[in-house]
Amino acid sequence: QVQLVESGGGLVQAGGSLRLSCAASGRTAGSYAMGWFRQVPGKEREFVAAISWAGGYTVYADSVKGRLTISRDNAKSTVYLQMNSLKPEDTAVYYCAAGPLVASISREYEYWGQGTQVTVSS
Repeated sequence: QVQLVESGGGLVQAGGSLRLSCAASGRTAGSYAMGWFRQVPGKEREFVAAISWAGGYTVYADSVKGRLTISRDNAKSTVYLQMNSLKPEDTAVYYCAAGPLVASISREYEYWGQGTQVTVSS
């Protein structure tokens, strides 16, 4: 069993930055690939970025390439999402997830956090 807790969300102006964190706990937390997804009311959960368990392989949605960066520190059992040049359309609840492989499909992930709200004002 893996528990995930996100933090770092908040309100920021367009063009600003935020860094989200996802703290993982559990015996095998460091052996999972990790992903970030986001969701707005009335829409399906959307893939944002994912990283392999060792951190050497990353994948991004086209909409965030060059602005958002995923990274992990396995010594701290934490995954980060550095968000730069934020846009109002980045407003959503952001979720981290853990799964066996890097994937852009939500059903490939086994464990989910509770989410953290990011709001970007224009």
